[in-house]
Amino acid sequence: MLPARNSIGGLTARTRLAADIGGTFTDVAAFDERSGQLLLGKTLSTPSRLVDGISHGVEKAGARFADAGLFLHGSTIAINTMLERTGAKTALLITEGFRDTYEIGRINRPDSYNLFFRKHVPLVERALRFEVRERMTATGEVLLPLDEAQVNGLCDRLEAAKVDAVAILLLHCYVNPTHEERVKRIVQQRLPRAFVTASHELSQEYREFERCSTTVANAYIGPRVSRYVADIDAHIKNKRFNGAFLLVQSTGGLYQSRQAQTECVRMLESGPAAGVVGAQALCRELQLKDAVAFDMGGTTAKAGVIYGGEVLTASTALVGGYNEALPIQIPMVHISEVGTGGGSIAAVDSSGALRVGPQSSGADPGPACYALGGTRPTVTDANLVLGRLAADRFLGGEMKLDEAAARRAITEHVAQPLGLSLADAANGILRIAVSSMSYAVKGVSTERGLDAAAFCLIAYGGAGPLHASQIAREIGMSRIIVPRAPGHFCAFGMLHSDLRYDFVRTWFTRLEDAPFGEIERIYGRLIAQGKKALADSGVRFSRTTVAYAADMRYVGQEHPVTVDLSPAVFKKRNRDAIKHHFDEVHQLRYGTSAPEERAEIVSLRATVTGLMKKPPLERISRGGPAPTRAAQRGTRTVFFSDKKLKTPAYARNELRAGNRVAGPALIEEHASTTVLLPGDRMRVDSYGNLVIEVGRKR
Repeated sequence: MLPARNSIGGLTARTRLAADIGGTFTDVAAFDERSGQLLLGKTLSTPSRLVDGISHGVEKAGARFADAGLFLHGSTIAINTMLERTGAKTALLITEGFRDTYEIGRINRPDSYNLFFRKHVPLVERALRFEVRERMTATGEVLLPLDEAQVNGLCDRLEAAKVDAVAILLLHCYVNPTHEERVKRIVQQRLPRAFVTASHELSQEYREFERCSTTVANAYIGPRVSRYVADIDAHIKNKRFNGAFLLVQSTGGLYQSRQAQTECVRMLESGPAAGVVGAQALCRELQLKDAVAFDMGGTTAKAGVIYGGEVLTASTALVGGYNEALPIQIPMVHISEVGTGGGSIAAVDSSGALRVGPQSSGADPGPACYALGGTRPTVTDANLVLGRLAADRFLGGEMKLDEAAARRAITEHVAQPLGLSLADAANGILRIAVSSMSYAVKGVSTERGLDAAAFCLIAYGGAGPLHASQIAREIGMSRIIVPRAPGHFCAFGMLHSDLRYDFVRTWFTRLEDAPFGEIERIYGRLIAQGKKALADSGVRFSRTTVAYAADMRYVGQEHPVTVDLSPAVFKKRNRDAIKHHFDEVHQLRYGTSAPEERAEIVSLRATVTGLMKKPPLERISRGGPAPTRAAQRGTRTVFFSDKKLKTPAYARNELRAGNRVAGPALIEEHASTTVLLPGDRMRVDSYGNLVIEVGRKR
């Protein structure tokens, strides 16, 4: 990554601004396409009015909206609205006879003997689910005409209930959407202030429960997210921004702000997805094929995977944990997330057990050491008490930390209740946090049939490098890469995102009988939609690429896997190549395959991407094996498990390519600190990345 600069030096309308809002900090990156100059800004998030955090970050970076031609944004507002259940009062209109589909779900019970098992809790209560008299067949033929008079009667009930959002799910509308389109027009006419969404606008796939859950989620978060996007749009225009405003989708691609205001659910994982895209860009530059991207911020820790040089994605995600999850049927980067971040609160529960997270102190009041009113101990407080953070050098010295407040918080809430020393209590907080975060890494690797120990760990986020070595040891990983400016890495990843549109159409056919001519016609229509969307965006991009995939399964199976396909297999009409590739993917995913069994196609997928110019990775000057005196920050006492060691600290911006450091050591920079544990060995590569060989776990 390029280093931060102190002044913009004539940034032009070819400048791209990127802003990532997290639970604690807001990160900004500004890139000038002509000069290659990159500026970085970081500030505390502003929960009461999030757009203010963006403006503060832009100011910190020394940039201006008026100089930018493109503004890219990722945010956790959509996912947080769902998880915190703070969305709109929503109603569901669904085909007659299917009122309880959303609540019945798939009857998943992963823990058969758990007497306290709870199913998912719908976002819409049963009293606000209404049946619509109509019916389509699975082939799209009208079996029962839409009863428009009944729909108007339902609108009277919606008005009386004072709902803010309406979700519409009619059976088999993914084949023929005419009934849904008509119901939506009626509802919009009758309830002009309500946020109205229909399932065919979001998903062209079968499975009524998943489509219903997706549509309801979009309606539930819609009013809040659409207002949020509209407020940012108005704010940046007021700052004389005249360029294109794009948001990051959960796929890591970009889409227009006007689409984001109606298809809100597509940005559920926008910030984390951008980080994985940035990790993929780093892998390409370093010719690294397999890596786990690990992002730890103030509220959560997330992980994604780059496998064979490509970001692993999923066609359906479960939001809220497997037991009580609500499925979202849209393409997205496969991300595993746990509620453990720098601001995660440590507490002793009624059973006397120490727990860390998922409750977070957030940006306001923040950890106790921020001295902003927080009194509960957090992971950040534990790192400060153990000497891993310097109280006078946090955020480059811009923000002084109160070590005494951190000590008081841990002593009162953890050490005294458990009868531990202060150091043991702080170490315990970190050990529990690391154990929790290791599950995020396993969730995207081991659970997909991948050997996490064979992957490189790319650690970023403000708190990622602090804990990366402990997490790697927990899992058995041997190599870590900490990119430059890891605290801004998700914002940097947005600058590597491309304008992207994903389309899917459910189309059942046995592979042995599949008519290639019809397959090509379906793909042709999907690709035409994507190219039209790119043309309508008004955004400049260098060229267009198209990717093909198919959801496939063995005949008799219920659930498919997504198989990436080359256009060549269609041109050659090569069924054997498609089947062989499907067998390989099934083997990787489930540890078994059946080459002799027949397969079938369930859905066809096409991704159309407008490629944009990317920031280059700047090489740094070379030095000798030992860091220069200018890089040395002295030593301080740091606790490592049961050891108290004098530990050298180094200024990262003074390190040169070729420098080597053996652990224990601390590498400090503006928005992050990298911890080298005893036994670790680190070298600086030609791009300024910290490449760490992990010592053995002791």
